[in-house]
Amino acid sequence: MCSLLRGEEMCLAQLFLQSGSAYDCINELGELGLVEFRDLNPGVNAFQRKHVNEIKKCEEMERILGKDILIFNIQYGNNPICLFIEFNFISGLIQRTKIEAFERMLWRVCKGYTILSYAEVEEYLEDPDTGEPTKSVVFLISYWGDQIGQKVKKICDCSSNEFLITYFLPPQLPLSLVLHRTDDYLKQVLMKASESVYTWVIQVKKMKAIYFILNLCSFDVTNKCLIAEVWCPVNDIPTLRRALEEGSRKSGATVPSFVNRIPTNDTPPTLIRTNKFTSGFQNIVDAYGVGNYREVNPAPFTIITFPFLFAVMFGDLGHGVIMALFALWMVLYENNRKLKNTRNEIWNTFFEGRYIILMMGLFSIYTGLIYNDCFSKSLNIFGSGWSVKAMFEAKVWKDADIRGNRVLTLDPNVTGVFRGPYPLGIDPIWNLASNRLTFLNSYKMKMSVILGVIHMSFGVILSTYNYLHFRKKHSLYLVFLPELLFLLCLFGYLVFMIFYKWLVFTAKDSRLAPSILIHFINMFLMQGDGVQPLYPGQTGLQVFLVVIAVLSVPVLLLGKPVYLYWLHNGSHRLGIEEELYLMRAHDMEEGSSHSDLSTSGERQTEEVNEFLHQAIHTIEYCLGCVSNTASYLRLWALSLAHAQLSEVLWTMVMRVGLRMDTSLGVFFLVPVFGLFAVLTVSILLVMEGLSAFLHALRLHWVEFQNKFYSGTGVKFCPFSFSLLPSSFEHDGLL
Repeated sequence: MCSLLRGEEMCLAQLFLQSGSAYDCINELGELGLVEFRDLNPGVNAFQRKHVNEIKKCEEMERILGKDILIFNIQYGNNPICLFIEFNFISGLIQRTKIEAFERMLWRVCKGYTILSYAEVEEYLEDPDTGEPTKSVVFLISYWGDQIGQKVKKICDCSSNEFLITYFLPPQLPLSLVLHRTDDYLKQVLMKASESVYTWVIQVKKMKAIYFILNLCSFDVTNKCLIAEVWCPVNDIPTLRRALEEGSRKSGATVPSFVNRIPTNDTPPTLIRTNKFTSGFQNIVDAYGVGNYREVNPAPFTIITFPFLFAVMFGDLGHGVIMALFALWMVLYENNRKLKNTRNEIWNTFFEGRYIILMMGLFSIYTGLIYNDCFSKSLNIFGSGWSVKAMFEAKVWKDADIRGNRVLTLDPNVTGVFRGPYPLGIDPIWNLASNRLTFLNSYKMKMSVILGVIHMSFGVILSTYNYLHFRKKHSLYLVFLPELLFLLCLFGYLVFMIFYKWLVFTAKDSRLAPSILIHFINMFLMQGDGVQPLYPGQTGLQVFLVVIAVLSVPVLLLGKPVYLYWLHNGSHRLGIEEELYLMRAHDMEEGSSHSDLSTSGERQTEEVNEFLHQAIHTIEYCLGCVSNTASYLRLWALSLAHAQLSEVLWTMVMRVGLRMDTSLGVFFLVPVFGLFAVLTVSILLVMEGLSAFLHALRLHWVEFQNKFYSGTGVKFCPFSFSLLPSSFEHDGLL
């Protein structure tokens, strides 16, 4: 959890690799994926490095293997192998001393599209030119294609004095038997080769990666030892040492390789360990920006807040169940290769985010229960808290009222009409009410403001973890405290008024309840004499809160720059060494390396940059508190839009089939239900789900993360062979 919250502690280390064991040591590190190598030869061209020839050979082998795979088009499983290749053969004799040159010439000219087999003749044969007995070799060249055949024949014809050439074509009789046996033999050969092709490609890619890493290393003065610099998690240093020892043992080196930690002022990369559940949420955060080294990571909180805010906009019990079941199916079959290794990018996106979809579906079930909404219909599980019978018992309603009015209003002030709130969520009677939309508008709008202020306040509070970790205590008083006061004195007070109005005003005096919006506007205008107050002393408290919010703005604007200016210019006289250390730590965190702070020009530049940065931050934060609070109203808007679309779909499609009372209604209901299911999945689940997902993403990136998360770091990219299968998919080999 600590690694997910703040990232791993990293260190810079030097690897001293003996020349004979360097390959095996790097191979061990690639299997573990522990370290990220730094380039120690930045000024050397890629084509001038030591192992460039080995890399070229690996690339040539990759090209050949890839071409063979595409030519043969081997299909696995029970599907038949479709292969139609016409082979031709050339056979002859050649002197044993010349077979290597002959083989090399065939390989270069034909680029591997020939198969050369040869065997040494036991007897000595007489050389036709000299008449002396010589050792000869009989060879057989197999090839396919007319162009390759012409090249092979030219090579043989140009050296006709050295070869005894015989051209063979496939036997003509019996043709059917030969074709059948050839087809069976080729199938066996290709099936055998197909089992090894994947392993061959992996081995070649590993070799290429190892030689690439060797090119990043530098030699010591004796040219007998390779030196590499790597970023490595501090907790993995013992594992790194064991890997070097294992590589030295496998290579049989007499002098073992070892690792040595070195100090550095460079900012390390950010490593956050994840698993298959948390990786999707971490990708959401990383899409905004990789966090700075040891900065608070929003991903642990995003695991809860992201699906919850999505569900607030998407709340529907039925839709949530469908989404959760779909995600649960992907989770249960997550190891299925057919689901994992597809080339459909849209499906891969869904599959990689299966745990996110599962959480969104579960939270949508919860909010659907709170909204009491299932395919636009309410569930009367516990029984409504409203009673119509009480209106007749109190003689408020009579039979004439029922016959003469299409709409009647339940009065909660009448005894027995309202017996108490519904145990879970909204009372199902609101689904029948004509003023249902008005009630839900008020409820969801206020709920959106409350959730928004809580979410933003939580983001501001998380910034304290950064200030304490990086030892910037002055930012607690000069940045965090003014930000929190400004937010709570204005919009926190708005949330207080919402709860106060809910709790104090009952059904009897609900008509006397004042408008919260009017009071909030009068709070800034410092007026309110003509409006009924919510509580005694409201005007004085509102003036006090506005004054506190206004005074926090200059503190936020000038507090930190003035303090740092005083720290630069007064610390050497007052001997405040600790604060000077804090300032240097602050500079290093911002990415600037100040080894000499005595230059007056550098001081002035720092002070100006700090003032400009703080001025921009103050303006952005103060205006952002207003705009971000209004931005959370999208929770209200999208929730109502989703509910209304669901109701329209039910009314215009499903209700038409259910209203048919004839015998054909049952048969008509089948296509109607099919149409309803298709429209529900395509419009409400896919389109509305994507819309709610994007809006929840924006609320986290803009309204939440910018309160404490900078996202300007560099991601830790270890040297690992486990990343090679992704390159296979990119090359089309899988």
